[in-house]
Amino acid sequence: MTEEAVEPDVIREADLCPACGCASLRTLFYGTDRLFATTTNFFEVVECADCRLMRLFPQPTAAELNKYYPPHYWFAPGTDAASRAEDFYRRLVLGDHVRFVERAIEKTTAPGPLLDVGCGGGLFLRLLRERGHKVLGLDFSMEAALTAWNVNRVPAMCGTLSKPPFRPAAFSVITMFHLLEHLYDPAGYVEEAYKLLAPDGRLVIQVPNAASWQFLLFGQNWNGIDIPRHLVNFREKDIVALLESRGFEILRRKHFSLRDNPAGMATSISAALDPMSRRVRQVPETPSIRLIKDGIYFGLTLLCLPFTLIEAACRAGSTIMIEARKK
Repeated sequence: MTEEAVEPDVIREADLCPACGCASLRTLFYGTDRLFATTTNFFEVVECADCRLMRLFPQPTAAELNKYYPPHYWFAPGTDAASRAEDFYRRLVLGDHVRFVERAIEKTTAPGPLLDVGCGGGLFLRLLRERGHKVLGLDFSMEAALTAWNVNRVPAMCGTLSKPPFRPAAFSVITMFHLLEHLYDPAGYVEEAYKLLAPDGRLVIQVPNAASWQFLLFGQNWNGIDIPRHLVNFREKDIVALLESRGFEILRRKHFSLRDNPAGMATSISAALDPMSRRVRQVPETPSIRLIKDGIYFGLTLLCLPFTLIEAACRAGSTIMIEARKK
């Protein structure tokens, strides 16, 4: 990593740190799209000289950013043997998220269903619905919302939380998994979530943790950076400060995700083996080759499991999941 203090010659509002408004920054490193290879361009990742929030600089325009999100960015199960195996695996590891969120549902006294913002294909919502919970999904992609309806049989709407199509205080729980780091204005989404939650409602968020051992180990090749789609890279202290500044009280923190931490490390080691990366990039594979590669990737994920458990036990896991209560 390189660290070089920079003071922009021409200061635009978009150049200011979204957390503290500071204009001074340090260049940490440059990187490109390792996961999906949507571009060969290199992008600068900087750190605020004051609060040390990490972010992509300068931020791409909306038109540019849209090019870095390939079709079917979310998971949509197929019908072949490899797809069925992948669907089984995702159901298994998503149980970690379901149990965390169920506890939030059980503890809150707030009325209303659960809203999952950035719901993708809706598998997480399907698992909750199968356990008897009322759920609703929201995603900016019409294809994702249709997949949630047609494949996982859960209600979903196409839209964004910046212009929410819901009345205030409509939900008991709002979840945002790996969403805030993709946004130009993560604080605005947190503020809207506050308005949409009923009194005593719960917000559950998960983001990559740039204070993790994995980031120290892999640097710009860490899967959690995901250049150029991640506009902001939160450390645990950053996301806690954001939630507390918008009226939330932190109730629980979890530094390990069975779905994300071991697999994320495996992808950092070999992005070319990542099943979603291969599917999105449309790597030509026979069914047998696909199964073999999936098996190798799964084996690598298992090998990463002990390390990710240790880093999480030391509160330095590669993801941070938080339950916060609306004050």
